[in-house]
Amino acid sequence: MEGNILELKSLGHSYNGRDNAIKDISFDIKTTGVVGLLGSNGAGKSTTMNIICGVLQQTDGEVFVNGVSMQDNFFEIKKLIGFLPQKAPLYPDLTVDEYLKYTGHLRRMKLQEIKLRMPLVKELCGIEHYSRRLIRNLSGGYQQRVGIAQAIIHDPKLIVFDEPTNGLDPIQIKEIRKLIMEIGKEKAVLYSSHIMQEIAAACTEIKMIEKGTLVFDGSMKNFNQVIESNVLEAKMLKAPSLQELKQIEGILEVRKTDSNTYEFDFEDTATSERIIQLSIEKNWKLQEINIVEPSLDDVFAHFSNSKTHTKK
Repeated sequence: MEGNILELKSLGHSYNGRDNAIKDISFDIKTTGVVGLLGSNGAGKSTTMNIICGVLQQTDGEVFVNGVSMQDNFFEIKKLIGFLPQKAPLYPDLTVDEYLKYTGHLRRMKLQEIKLRMPLVKELCGIEHYSRRLIRNLSGGYQQRVGIAQAIIHDPKLIVFDEPTNGLDPIQIKEIRKLIMEIGKEKAVLYSSHIMQEIAAACTEIKMIEKGTLVFDGSMKNFNQVIESNVLEAKMLKAPSLQELKQIEGILEVRKTDSNTYEFDFEDTATSERIIQLSIEKNWKLQEINIVEPSLDDVFAHFSNSKTHTKK
């Protein structure tokens, strides 16, 4: 557990005593960095996050934060965690300063501590110029920044974000993502999303939950390498007919994607060598040939339909 801020051991939860929302989930998170919690809607991400944040009591397993079991010292552990749920818990009739003071008091911070933290948090979140503005008058992106500010006002060691870019426009998404990555330089961040591209853009580590179980635990790099490609792309200036190309040994299907480019579905690794050799023999004028890497969505779909638990 050394070097980890969070460790889950065989975590499980059942809402009705029969069906498991999550089952036997175990993973850990280091003290800094942004870790993605990926999964389809209904996969069990929210249940897992609510248990980590102390909002929900698990039916099985244990949660350790900073090496201490949450069951042994619940209130002290809660001080180490910041949480931004999918719908930010904002009070629109309060100003930004009033709201941050209020959330500081909720976390049992002393007034002097709140006064010291507020300028730092507002500067980090880019809301220092809106201190006296009513929250209801802020844009969606700046309201989300205020939501992030309340999650870090008490200087927690672990911050959990549930779909933090949901409902924002592309510019706002980019800004919030940049802010979260900045926080991750000094804190541990658990970033939950069902959108593969969001996780890929912000995270280097991924924990993926599907149907209540952990199906992947590893690096973004290893996640991308899970599926072996069976598609080749070749550019030929004097290619023969699709029918002739399909007769090449090891080729399952051929598609013409533009005037000189073809995609080949293949079944063995020697196929590219055969295409190269035939191009030389028959003067097809092969310009380039490459393996088409699976998309992130392909990998996501693979794990969504798999029971494999990978840890690397």
